[in-house]
Amino acid sequence: MKRNILLNICIRIFLPITVLTFTGCLQNGKEEYTFKSDFNTPEKRNWIGPEYWSNPLQDWQIIDGRLECLASGPNRNVHLLTQKLDTTRGNLKMKINLKLFNTKESNADINWVGFNIGSQGEYNDYRDDAVFGKGLPVGITTNGNLFIGKFPEENQKDEGIQKMLQQGVDLELNIFLIESIYQIEIAVVHSQTKEVLKALSQNQINKEKLVGDLVLVSHYNTKKKDPDRNQKSVSFKNWEISGSKLKECNTCTFGPIAFSQYTLSRGVLKLTAQMTPVIITDQKVRLQVKENDAWKTISESPINKDARTATFKIEKWDIKKDIQYRLSYTMNKSDVSEKEYYWSGVIRKEPLDKEEIVIAGFTGNDHLGFPNTDIFKQIDYHNPDVLFFSGDQLYESNGGYGAQRAPYEKATLDYLRKWYLYGWAYRDLLKNRPTVSITDDHDVYHGNIWGESGKATPKEYGQGSKAQDAGGYKMPAQWVKMVERTQTSHLPDPFDNTPVEQSIGTYYTDMVYGGISFAILEDRKFKSAPKKHLPKADIKNGWVQNKDFDVKKHGDVEGAKLLGERQLLFLNEWAKDWSYQAEMKVLLSQTIFANVATLPKEAMSGAVIPSLRIMNKGDYAINDRPVADLDSNGWPQTGRNKAIKAIRKGFAFHIAGDQHLGSTIQYGVEEWNDSGYALCVPSITNHWPRRWYPLIEGGNRDPEKPRYTGEYADGFGNKMTVHAVSNPLYTGKKPSKLYDRAAGYGIVKLNKKSRSIIIECWPRHAKPQEGDKIQYDGWPIKISQEDNYGRKPQAFLPEIEIKGLKKPVVQVINEVSKEIEYTIRIDKGIFKPKIFDKKAVYSVRVGEPDTNTWQTVSGIKPAGDKLIFSFDN
Repeated sequence: MKRNILLNICIRIFLPITVLTFTGCLQNGKEEYTFKSDFNTPEKRNWIGPEYWSNPLQDWQIIDGRLECLASGPNRNVHLLTQKLDTTRGNLKMKINLKLFNTKESNADINWVGFNIGSQGEYNDYRDDAVFGKGLPVGITTNGNLFIGKFPEENQKDEGIQKMLQQGVDLELNIFLIESIYQIEIAVVHSQTKEVLKALSQNQINKEKLVGDLVLVSHYNTKKKDPDRNQKSVSFKNWEISGSKLKECNTCTFGPIAFSQYTLSRGVLKLTAQMTPVIITDQKVRLQVKENDAWKTISESPINKDARTATFKIEKWDIKKDIQYRLSYTMNKSDVSEKEYYWSGVIRKEPLDKEEIVIAGFTGNDHLGFPNTDIFKQIDYHNPDVLFFSGDQLYESNGGYGAQRAPYEKATLDYLRKWYLYGWAYRDLLKNRPTVSITDDHDVYHGNIWGESGKATPKEYGQGSKAQDAGGYKMPAQWVKMVERTQTSHLPDPFDNTPVEQSIGTYYTDMVYGGISFAILEDRKFKSAPKKHLPKADIKNGWVQNKDFDVKKHGDVEGAKLLGERQLLFLNEWAKDWSYQAEMKVLLSQTIFANVATLPKEAMSGAVIPSLRIMNKGDYAINDRPVADLDSNGWPQTGRNKAIKAIRKGFAFHIAGDQHLGSTIQYGVEEWNDSGYALCVPSITNHWPRRWYPLIEGGNRDPEKPRYTGEYADGFGNKMTVHAVSNPLYTGKKPSKLYDRAAGYGIVKLNKKSRSIIIECWPRHAKPQEGDKIQYDGWPIKISQEDNYGRKPQAFLPEIEIKGLKKPVVQVINEVSKEIEYTIRIDKGIFKPKIFDKKAVYSVRVGEPDTNTWQTVSGIKPAGDKLIFSFDN
């Protein structure tokens, strides 16, 4: 009886499969798609091709027409992106030739190779399916036993089949309908004779399991430190698929041009093409624009061998119109075959005539919720002029499989896979508008980072918090430079490109776009590590463990740096530079200059944060205190105050992220509210849901606002006025881990005509088309440009009237201290300068920096007649 069943199986399904590459045919009245793999490449390559996504990238390669898994670890897999199992009733035939390199016995820990069918993620998106999809496993164990769904209860070694697996066999699978019931049959077939060596069938397969990706799998249940884990496990070749249950998706691809990012500043275009790990040859990436309905190459760029980037710099870009562009790359598919690939977008015309410039701000791009289609739709609706990703575009855990830190090449591929998730989610936004992305701690595989001007952490400290507390970079300098190239090479040229230690570069710079002058900082690169400066504090992972140490009194020590002298010089120069018709200023950095967070009084570090209860609306934590997280930019206090004093001289608004908790505050240095406003945007996803529930009510609080608003000193004693906070609250939305942790993004609208700034904070589940009521409580907030230097004047200089200049720049200089008090471009020809020392004497400088036209009047005191500056010819 069993022999007859096996014979029927063999006759019915295990006949040769006739396959045409990417063509459709009709079978039983239904369209039938077919597919055949092509693993040919002139040299070995980790990236398989645009039709596939591999998990993880560094554990797979193609070579000599084979797809090889380079590791014997859990759930190594390759998803086919362009062909999927559809909900359509139909059939499927699939065949692969496989060869085992590692025949480690399975026993209770099942090791197997084969297929995963109907693999789906959580969010009904092909990208999520490819990274996190789960399906029905169908394959053969390393002991030589077939299975469908469930592993064999008795996994006895079949030495004959095991031997054949090492020589190479065909694994054939058939899915078909019998009276509306799906049946799966799988067999091991001799590659030359086509003899069926072993077969298994199962009926009554749930049709819901037969929708989704088709996946190749190598699964070895090894531990992380198991020496066998680095052993090559299996090779695949000649993957053939056909059937009426297939659905084709030719747009579901990734690479070889993965995505692009660009900036446009002062008429200079900088654009970076992010490539997949193609073979580095003399082939260059071409930047093309459309002229007279034809594509014209205007520049070529080689591919960086580490970052896999190609960067273009085009001066004198035509800023007055939208310009279609495309990136072109010719890839060698084999020794005799090549194919041209493209990636297209639009360089938007510079919005100089646009009254309101919109900035979208993000932080904390963990993979939870990937590919973030909800965020994408929300941002697409806002249609911002500029995107700002403030750091943590990825986390060490992104995409699963942890972080591989060595050897160098595998660590690079590990990073690139995580970086590709960022691009895959946002690339249709990135390609059509300027984007500022800057690196933060997790981008370089740190939990916290104090860059210490680029030094290396002591090797003997390993990768944990001890190394982080020592300061510097844990990963090799070459790897750090690779990361910065991927994320920042499209930014305008650095203000000062002198490398820091280990020859690590710098990227802090400014960008002038649409009448807005942006300063782009590297908050972490020059920052001092607190442990060596505060030896009595007993610091662990950035937190004071000595309960007797008062960080407010003893934490601000001489020699501790925040931004470093180079970036402070840059900020002071930027604050007075209003060239290229800049009308308003915005500082972009990793994090804000304060620590807006509370913890229960007994907590000695932020390690408790993930376990804290998410509140219901109206609840309040009754035992919280402001904390002093030394990873925040509230420390060191002197460095923090120097930075704020520099940016307020340009009436700059500050946008940052990192802290996970959305907040809008106004800085204070000598007094509350004497400086500018800042928005810390909430995390896109939030595994670290910080909160702000101070026990004491804020000073001068608006009685109509929550009790946690008002004037406060943070855990370091820094003055700040809290205007709004997006504390995590229970929403009832699913999944809770995504929606109850105050995830979202920020929007800032700068009106150049009214010189007003609207600050918005949006939950990621919101529908902005429904209006402001959907925002987090407390937003939107509207301020004026001049609110960003909130210091109360002691007096005013005489009113000045300016003739002959449109929107002139005014600079006020204290002749006693020799310091510039502030510089601002005014909207009209009348201005009354405020001053902060009524006994001092001042100079007022008026003009237009773009034409270097200036007039200066010196020796001005508060009392006096109106001053007239005339630039009429």
